[in-house]
Amino acid sequence: MRIPRDNTAALIIDVQERLFPHMQDHDILVSNLEILIRGMQIMKIPLTVTQQYSKGLGKTIDPLEKLFVPFTHVEKTAFSCCDEPGVIDGLERTGKDFIVLAGIESHVCVLQTALDLLEKGFKPVVIEDCVSSRKKDDKTNAIHRMRQDGVIITSNESILFELCRYSGTPEFKEISSLVK
Repeated sequence: MRIPRDNTAALIIDVQERLFPHMQDHDILVSNLEILIRGMQIMKIPLTVTQQYSKGLGKTIDPLEKLFVPFTHVEKTAFSCCDEPGVIDGLERTGKDFIVLAGIESHVCVLQTALDLLEKGFKPVVIEDCVSSRKKDDKTNAIHRMRQDGVIITSNESILFELCRYSGTPEFKEISSLVK
């Protein structure tokens, strides 16, 4: 099943300053997230950013926050983004079926959001190199469970070129320069 650009939105989940440094391979993760977000912006994919209990976990990390002008986020205390009316209502208003998921932690908020999106009739797409957990096994198990339950798992570069679809376009050239 192809993921069409005109039927796709994205959620960047809880990439916050007090939790982020504890993620596996967080230096690679931030680079991949920047590429993903910039690519989505080039293709005008609607993006929603969430923050889990900002008072305790802090704000979205600076490198990502700076990519959004103006920066806005949806505050949440539920692990699943689908349990926050501001998130799920916003996704439903987009009218998009495919929801790209990136962020932390893979085995908590990303997993629960993906499973709830499936239940609500969406098609969640988890970007494996744009999610992480504190422990490698937690991420591995979460990816395995999501795949078993029917969540689409792909990579950063793969989703960007799939959404771009054609080479030779100005968007393709911008995305190509991002992933080099």
